[in-house]
Amino acid sequence: MEAFFEHIAPEGEPWYQHTMEGSDDSPAHLRTMITPTSMTIPIDDGRLSLGTWQGLFLAEHRRRGHHRRILLRVLAVE
Repeated sequence: MEAFFEHIAPEGEPWYQHTMEGSDDSPAHLRTMITPTSMTIPIDDGRLSLGTWQGLFLAEHRRRGHHRRILLRVLAVE
């Protein structure tokens, strides 16, 4: 995934460069447009119902770390 993001939104392109936040800021905005910010996953018998090759990924598109929060909301249907 990292190679793909670097290919479609590389750092240092002069046509989309922020001057205040660093060279990784503009590519981070572009990369964020194609990564989901929320998802719904069913839970069956107390386990995530994911397919064999499915997984959950959290992507940080900036080089330096930032404080992030994850909100998990569980809706129970009886």
